[in-house]
Amino acid sequence: MAPRAAKKKGKTLDIVQVRSGICTPENHKRTLKALGFSRLNQKVTRPDNPAIRGMVDTIPHLVRIISE
Repeated sequence: MAPRAAKKKGKTLDIVQVRSGICTPENHKRTLKALGFSRLNQKVTRPDNPAIRGMVDTIPHLVRIISE
């Protein structure tokens, strides 16, 4: 078995869900799920790239970026 390649230490975003997605459009709910949220006040760490930034920009009223 080949040794694992070391993961690059790039910039990351810590994102917190601050509001519920209950009465939001279906695409907002799918975005929350794609970011990895399953409950309120949950914190997830994601890589800082344009795809993740775009998802966060889609639902700024539901999430907060706490560290960049």
